[in-house]
Amino acid sequence: MLRSPPMPRARLMYLLVALCLGTLPASFHDIAFAATQEPLQVVTTIPVLKDLVEQVGGPYVRVTSLLSGYENEHTYAPKPSDLVAVRKARLLFEVGLGLEIWVSSLVKTAGSPSLLIVTTSKGIGLIRDVPDHDGPVHGNKEGARGNPHVWLDPENATTMMRHIVEALIKADPAHATEFRNNQAAYLLKLDTLRTELTDRLRRIPDRRMIVHHPAWPYFARRFGFQIVGTIQSQTASEPTALQLRNLIATIKKDRIKVIVSEIQLSQKFPDLLAKETGAHVVVLTTLPGGLPHTETYLDMLRYNVLQLANALEPA
Repeated sequence: MLRSPPMPRARLMYLLVALCLGTLPASFHDIAFAATQEPLQVVTTIPVLKDLVEQVGGPYVRVTSLLSGYENEHTYAPKPSDLVAVRKARLLFEVGLGLEIWVSSLVKTAGSPSLLIVTTSKGIGLIRDVPDHDGPVHGNKEGARGNPHVWLDPENATTMMRHIVEALIKADPAHATEFRNNQAAYLLKLDTLRTELTDRLRRIPDRRMIVHHPAWPYFARRFGFQIVGTIQSQTASEPTALQLRNLIATIKKDRIKVIVSEIQLSQKFPDLLAKETGAHVVVLTTLPGGLPHTETYLDMLRYNVLQLANALEPA
């Protein structure tokens, strides 16, 4: 790590005396304040929230994401380093809706009474998961109330960012203007990307797809894709032989071209369906960083849409 050169002794003495006498110029007050202020320690549950916090907070935040992008957000098991990060943090941002069923015990174990937990999905209109005969989708009671993968619709991401901005301003009101300006600049980039992706999809008349698990309803609704079947309705369970036969029959009968899988899940069943039907498996990511060129939320959105557009392009 680069270190600033030590301040000359004479200048240091001048600053100390001037501070005592109240004669320090305004610019030196700003420098002295900036030099002593530590970035706000923030923890997020998933990488998309880390990216949004960093886009808003800039140099005034230091953000740790508990998940890196390769793990399954439903079944993640916190590590000892996560406990340390939570203990140091002033803010913890989560999605909520039962997505991070493991986070409450982590926070309880950390024992940080001053930690502010912010649920970023508040106020978002939910798409209800439909339980199957094996139980609720995602395998938790919260999942039956609404699908938790809200961030895959960029419109919902704007709501999540608003919660982030409000929490950062509450924790660090001195930089409220910077946070608001960063928010406005980012939302302009997000709107530009949405327009770009919508234009790209105008050439795709058939947007039907089979999905690996129910992560994609918000994404599909926003970009006009049609989900006609799901391989695993619960992350921790495997499809039955009957379910697989039904999916194979649907793909063949309706000539479904694409099966959407996720890098965070096993590719066994998507590959099996592709082998039996000739459909094309497209591996996407629900989390930034899960695949190359998906390091940010904007990168992830662009990657997912363009991969699907390319796979569905008319011959």
